[in-house]
Amino acid sequence: MRVIAKHLKPYSLYCLLGPLFKLLEVVFELYVPLVITELIEQGILLDSQPTIYKCAATIAALGILGFFSALLAQHFAAKASTHAVGDIKNNLFIHIQHFSFSQLESLGKSSLFSRLTSDMNQIQTAINLTLRLLLRSPFVVFGAMIMAFLVSKESAFYFVILIPILFIITFAILIYTIPLFSKSQIKLDNLVTITRENLTGTRVIRAFRHENEETEQFYSSADQLLDIQNLSSAISTILNPVTTILVNVFIVLMINNGYSLFMKGSVSQGDLLALYNYMSMILVELIKLSNLVITITKGIASAKRVEEIFDINATEEPDSVSIADNTKSETLGIVFDNVSYKYPDSPLPAIYPVSFSIDPGEVVGIIGGIGSGKSTLGHLIAGYYLPSDGTVMIFGLNPVNSVPSLIRHNISYVFQKASLISGTIRSNLCWGKNDATDEEMIFALEAAQAWSFINEKNGLETVVERDGKNFSGGQRQRLSIARALIKKPRLLILDDSASALDYITESKLRAALAKLPWHPTVVIISQRITSIIHADKILVLKNGSLVGKGTHSELINTCDEYREIALSQGMEVS
Repeated sequence: MRVIAKHLKPYSLYCLLGPLFKLLEVVFELYVPLVITELIEQGILLDSQPTIYKCAATIAALGILGFFSALLAQHFAAKASTHAVGDIKNNLFIHIQHFSFSQLESLGKSSLFSRLTSDMNQIQTAINLTLRLLLRSPFVVFGAMIMAFLVSKESAFYFVILIPILFIITFAILIYTIPLFSKSQIKLDNLVTITRENLTGTRVIRAFRHENEETEQFYSSADQLLDIQNLSSAISTILNPVTTILVNVFIVLMINNGYSLFMKGSVSQGDLLALYNYMSMILVELIKLSNLVITITKGIASAKRVEEIFDINATEEPDSVSIADNTKSETLGIVFDNVSYKYPDSPLPAIYPVSFSIDPGEVVGIIGGIGSGKSTLGHLIAGYYLPSDGTVMIFGLNPVNSVPSLIRHNISYVFQKASLISGTIRSNLCWGKNDATDEEMIFALEAAQAWSFINEKNGLETVVERDGKNFSGGQRQRLSIARALIKKPRLLILDDSASALDYITESKLRAALAKLPWHPTVVIISQRITSIIHADKILVLKNGSLVGKGTHSELINTCDEYREIALSQGMEVS
């Protein structure tokens, strides 16, 4: 809740004016039974037409004033909740941007998406209703009790007994259901993750015929979510019938006692009607509160989930910065010394101790089967992952105790999935370098073998739809490579980013990369030997272990794993 309080502070005036106008509405509403009492006793019973007209006009005026008070309360509550949640969402998004790759994978994209969307909606609704209705209920309840004392002190005794009982029941249910809604959101995260994996991995699931297993997993997760939501909803809905029964019982007791007081002359008919109206107000408010409790508990559970993300310290910026004296030397390359890496909560390492070095300007290939750890090793080379054991040196910097920006300034990483942003070719290339000139953009596009099809359209002003939907897979990959080249990196990592290219285009791309004037170090991660056959050095991975290291001709004769891959791809092995 501290996150909500912190972000509501700038909008304290809205938070004050909302309940204030709601209080005015309650005051007008509480005054109506007294007017009705006067209408009955001074107007109807005495047949006084002026009094009847005056009371009718007063009730109408109170209704109009209450309407505008409620309208203003809604306005200020909406402004406070909308602005505060907007700030929370913005700050949470910024905070997430500083997470390391390992932190992002540990939290899960689906969990972060749900916190930025559904959880934020729950928080916004909870804040809005809290400012409008949660504070209204105590106003009405205690206001009705006070007004009951003004009407009849003897009958007001029932209000004094009823109100504490109702609040104890309400808060007991509230405290019990908050953890259940938290668990419900966690189950929802799991369901979203399964759904997302099924949508993105449809082809793989069908290829391996795992439809039945995935369907069972989905239904199992959905059933768990349904069970916990049914339990939490069942407990929350108990509040409505319990409060209704209690209030009605006390209404019967109060009317029975009121009849005795009326026969003694202590109260009038109008007073009994006013007391009944005040008791009915309490019933109506508590029915509203019972429905409100569900929304508020969901909001509190969502707020705790958001706080969990804010409480995670981003590992992007280390406490201390250590830079080698010769950091700027162009002779420094990349050195791995017994480096291993294990994902959080994983029982086994993804990369077992590996040692190798990459000299500046070298072309290095990384190959292996699916799940062998190729991309993980690529992330370690780029400094995106920090090693669990061993030492990594990137251009003289140790990523464990160095500012990431110093390392990544010299690195361009092209991921397996080519991601383009809606806009134009120019705006997409500017992600690689903000102040890139047209000449630099065209050079990068030519080197990536993308200028030919871009020039046929509208050049640098060619429109790019969301995720580059108006380009083929190979075109998206080449545009992603062009965006990586435009910053002229010292290290270029291509993570299976040419898989959609035909052999001729890929060959032209390799030739263009070899002729780049700044001679970057190039790391090519691929499952195709033809993509790395001309590399200066090839690293062969199997189940996270480095099982081969050398040139193509050397590995064909010395590495069984590499030879098997070559045979499976139709290559002749002598």
